Amino acid sequence: MVLGAVVTDLHPRSPAVAEVQRLFANDVTVIGVAGRDEAATFQEWITSREVDGFEHIADPNIAVWREFGITSQPAFVFINDDGTSESRIGAMGLEGLTSRIVELIAA
Repeated sequence: MVLGAVVTDLHPRSPAVAEVQRLFANDVTVIGVAGRDEAATFQEWITSREVDGFEHIADPNIAVWREFGITSQPAFVFINDDGTSESRIGAMGLEGLTSRIVELIAA
């Protein structure tokens, strides 16, 4: 099973999201989405916070946000391998992210 997690905000959750990517590298693909920002603006931030272990995309027109019903940061979108998705608005932390991912992988 492959589970994708689209993250629309990382700071200060960066370490938790990076750790989730490390813990579930074989099962989860994490993509950081910088809403209302250009790639050049956040590239240095990605490197300095050591979250360069997963892909990041710029979403300057918030198209990804709209697609998944994201209205504010922080937010997480879990996309199952069958294409279904679940959006969560609000901080989750390492424990919350890990717990939800384990549940989704087991389902």
